[in-house]
Amino acid sequence: MTRPLRPLFVMLLTACLSSVWSAAWAQAHATQKTHKTRHTPSPTANASGDVGQLPPEVEAALQRAKVPREALHVVVLDTALNGPARLSVSAQTPVNPASLMKLVTTTAALDLLGPAFVWRTPVYVEGVVRDGTLQGNVYLRGSGDPRLVVERLWLLLRRVQGLGIQKIQGDIVLDHSAFDMAPRDAGGFDGEPLRPYNAAPDALLLNFKSLLIQFVPDRSANVARIQVEPPLAGVQMPTSVPLSTEACNDYRTGLRADWTDPARVKFAGSYPASCGEKMWPVAYSAPTQFAARAVLGMWQQLGGQLVGQVRDGTVPTNLQPAFSAESAALSETIRDINKYSNNVMAQQVFLTLSQQQRGVGSLEASREVVQRWWRDRVGGEAPVLDNGSGLSRDERTSAQSLGHLLQVAWNSPSMSELMSSLPITGLDGTLKRSKSQAVAHLKTGSLRDVAGVAGYVDTASGKRWVLVAILNHPNANAARPALDALIDWAAQQP
Repeated sequence: MTRPLRPLFVMLLTACLSSVWSAAWAQAHATQKTHKTRHTPSPTANASGDVGQLPPEVEAALQRAKVPREALHVVVLDTALNGPARLSVSAQTPVNPASLMKLVTTTAALDLLGPAFVWRTPVYVEGVVRDGTLQGNVYLRGSGDPRLVVERLWLLLRRVQGLGIQKIQGDIVLDHSAFDMAPRDAGGFDGEPLRPYNAAPDALLLNFKSLLIQFVPDRSANVARIQVEPPLAGVQMPTSVPLSTEACNDYRTGLRADWTDPARVKFAGSYPASCGEKMWPVAYSAPTQFAARAVLGMWQQLGGQLVGQVRDGTVPTNLQPAFSAESAALSETIRDINKYSNNVMAQQVFLTLSQQQRGVGSLEASREVVQRWWRDRVGGEAPVLDNGSGLSRDERTSAQSLGHLLQVAWNSPSMSELMSSLPITGLDGTLKRSKSQAVAHLKTGSLRDVAGVAGYVDTASGKRWVLVAILNHPNANAARPALDALIDWAAQQP
């Protein structure tokens, strides 16, 4: 008998993959928004190309955070194509946009692939089935599906069993060849290899190469029960950990987890009873082993038998698929990417852009695809791209360029899909705890030394403004109140 799968798994793990996390926004505000109107003089340009001046409340917030005004790059534009700027300060300087770069990737994907695009993961069966036993191999060929999570892996393997297969005499072969990716160090970006946001893209990306560990206090036994999804074959995980009476602060450190042996995870500490139930998403410490362990673990949990092994390989050229597992549409996928700033999903979409055109996706080829698309559809200076997610120290674009992109997107057939994918101030995603009093759909961006917002701001009259604001400074994240002040100021413009 199999354990029931938790339907909230995707939402919980996706939310935890955000590089900006909700702690970047200090406090939620009321859903009902109000606007104050005031007279604003007509903006005028100066010799530097700037239009208008930073509002006093923005200047004050920057001063409190000890951030010079030169570190803020901002543009407020009409939504009409090439519409005039209401405000433009240092907007033409290329800067690191952090996760605002996901706007480039998702807008290009909507335009090039279409909002109804889906990823298909074909499954091949080689050999004959007799009395529930396949005399041959099963092949899973990845196509870059960004959200092939535990529930969908369970359904895929159940469909294999639906073909009458309970025992596989050969191997389960995993084909990753749709993406050409060099191996990379999971901790290379920031020294945090167990953070799910650092998971590397993969043509057959299973569950973001991450575990979801659930802790449930059992006070009668004085332990916290531990459940883990997905099951990993050959990996020993503790089933419980002692409870403690400590306050629920940094419970993860208190667990004293030991990940050094990928086959044997240990908790040498305790879990505070005051924490109640908690979910801890963790990137598996041996990411190259994750897919094979997850497939075998799930197959065994379903009661399936495997005589051979789960291994990497390629599908024979003459073999036809038995069936294909289909993903959610791109329009739904980009909601996870933009609402929660999901880095690995954004990289999957970025690689798919070249995979769909050239048969094999690579970072270099996708950079060329996006830059060509930018020249054709957006115009002006194309962004400097790395992996398309913003999880990079090398990506560059300007507030002016992103503002023009948002104008193009507003006037495109996919405007509603892009806008609905953006977090809403005070309501959801990475803006759930925004202090802004405006109604706005904005992508957030955050790295060490970088903070920003970009999207659309509503006014009381029903007009919408394009807003892009990027801070590049060591104190950037302390200056987020300046971004909130800019959002509120834009909402008050006529």
